[in-house]
Amino acid sequence: MGNFNMLTHESNQIMLYNQDQAIYAQIRVLESSIINVKISDKKEIELPTWTITPADTELPYEGVSRNDLKPFSLPEYKFSESDEAITITTADLKLDIQKEGLYLTWFQKNADGSFEQVMTDRRTQSYQHHISPNQPKCHYLERDLEDMYFGLGEKSGVVDRHGRRFRMNNIDAMGYNAETTDPLYKHIPFYITYKPNIRQSIGIFYDDYQNSVLDFGQELDNYHGYYRYYETNSDFLDYYVVAGPQIKDVTKRFSWLTGRPTKMPAWAISYSGSTMQYTDLPDSQERLNGFLEQCNHHDMKVRSFHLSSGYTSIDGKRYVFNWNYDKFPDPKAFGKHFVDQGVEIVANIKPSLMLNHPLLDEVLAFDGFIKDEHGNPLLVQFWDDEGYYLDFTNPDTIDWWKKQVKTKLLDNHINCTWNDNNEFEVWDDKAKVHGFGKGGHFQEYRAIMPLLMVKASREVQLAYNEEEHPYIISRSGCAGISKYVQTWTGDNRTSWHTLKFNNKMALGLSLSGVYNFGHDIGGFSGPKPDPELFLRWVQCGVFYPRFSIHSWNDDGSVNEAWMHEEVLEEVKAAMHLHERLNPYIQGLVENSHDHYEPIIRPTFYEFEEDDKTFKDSDDFMLGDKLLVCPIVEEGQTKRQIYLPKNPKGWVDYYTGEAYEGGSTITLDVSFANIPFFVKKGVTLPMYNDELTEVETKTF
Repeated sequence: MGNFNMLTHESNQIMLYNQDQAIYAQIRVLESSIINVKISDKKEIELPTWTITPADTELPYEGVSRNDLKPFSLPEYKFSESDEAITITTADLKLDIQKEGLYLTWFQKNADGSFEQVMTDRRTQSYQHHISPNQPKCHYLERDLEDMYFGLGEKSGVVDRHGRRFRMNNIDAMGYNAETTDPLYKHIPFYITYKPNIRQSIGIFYDDYQNSVLDFGQELDNYHGYYRYYETNSDFLDYYVVAGPQIKDVTKRFSWLTGRPTKMPAWAISYSGSTMQYTDLPDSQERLNGFLEQCNHHDMKVRSFHLSSGYTSIDGKRYVFNWNYDKFPDPKAFGKHFVDQGVEIVANIKPSLMLNHPLLDEVLAFDGFIKDEHGNPLLVQFWDDEGYYLDFTNPDTIDWWKKQVKTKLLDNHINCTWNDNNEFEVWDDKAKVHGFGKGGHFQEYRAIMPLLMVKASREVQLAYNEEEHPYIISRSGCAGISKYVQTWTGDNRTSWHTLKFNNKMALGLSLSGVYNFGHDIGGFSGPKPDPELFLRWVQCGVFYPRFSIHSWNDDGSVNEAWMHEEVLEEVKAAMHLHERLNPYIQGLVENSHDHYEPIIRPTFYEFEEDDKTFKDSDDFMLGDKLLVCPIVEEGQTKRQIYLPKNPKGWVDYYTGEAYEGGSTITLDVSFANIPFFVKKGVTLPMYNDELTEVETKTF
């Protein structure tokens, strides 16, 4: 394999080169807790980064050089070299590099100042150059059977990924199985390795936008022992190692690395109405006005409504930015009617134009679509027809998009955008993009296309109203999407099973730098939820920063807060609790912006020293003060709950009864509410019962 010998060592960058195989390896010491490794057959990777945007780093549409050092502190470090190895030591990390073949071993500092091994390349072939030039770019690491792996963003199943394999490939997975379906909507190849035997955690992020695979032990090969791996279609490997030692340290540092989470308007926390059926019906505007009347009738506070794509329909198909004037004769009057009642409209927009779209010729005129290998607009399947995807690496497309958002939405009092169906499902490996004048293959940009789309939407909204944080939501995205949007876990299926596993999916997102999100309450696709399931979903959903009831039920019915008379009072009580908790949740949104901390958290995020919190559970934390214990089983009348080892104990929010931390209790449950607990001795900011002023409540 040959040695990797040092070419240069300057400005916290070490360049190694294997002359036998013509391969470069670059090591960059960016922070005492973050080291970057690049392996390529080129001295510099030409494709920019759109995800490495530490803190408030400005992101131009064309991206940032992967060698940019400006956002980093570039700390001092110790460096030593022998004929066989190089060692780099920072205040937090130590990296040993074996020159022969290039094998990396990572160590992390203990409390006593010594360094403990936390991650190492597989010693029997770790990279492509160890295996074959015909092998895809890859990274094989050793795997300890006791390791736990957390993250990967929005993925199905339990929180610990050990033993599973996942694809990174944004896809429209409507009606997914929340325990097993893969891939889903988001592309975040980042995970945390937690080593329980030494209580150390370390993160690794692959800055890559092509289709890729991560395996955590589903694959076994007798030649190599226990291993895990990352494999990508890209022609380079570019990964960042993020130190702990605690899980929360890795999480916050990764959030910082990929950009400060955005603030949202305060109303974004309140109940948001939504359903596809309203805008699909011929009397759409009447149905929407009726929705507001029903909210007022039932004394339910609603602050926004997600306007599904039926408002753009022509003969039952969706045509982005096209108002159906039969359904909405006067869009401006419609928008003003809602705004005057304190309700913001969030309009659905999609990044594809159908073949007979009224604006198709406009985009064709400036060559604004993704192309095939011959330079023609690439025809793709989209919804129930065919069309062309917009190319957001073309500045003319970005300008056209902004103009449409302004004239078709913002000028009509539709102040917010719902960026939907933006997985960019292009399956042609030879598809081409403008590449900001440089050209390029679409697949290199695939995962960041939604990011560029929402960046454009955000910029025009911000310019239109500079006095308020813009509200943008996106279904798809990549690492760093939180710097622009709120999101949700896509088009889930109505079932108790989904309710249970959506909560686990939430924890994967929260450990991956995506903090402001929720689920479609009641389930989006499938059967109409029965009263018990609907109630339990609402009672759980009110603890999320995004609370929206949304549906496209098989029988044409609509999920509405008042849909089941027999549980209406309990639903109203849960929604009222959500409004009362609004100041606390808003504080968590601001804290995520200021300090890079998640809003929804696994219990082990707050209580890592308590081994029992790592056991699979349905419970989660809302911030650092509330323990939420959802009811996710039909007909459940008792709930066993483990209360983590909080020194002062816990208080039942509803009864005021105090319990010791580290205890397991069993509670009777009714339809009235789901159990949740507050750390004893803390103070919560909450609205009073009339929702007129904020008070503090001490537990």
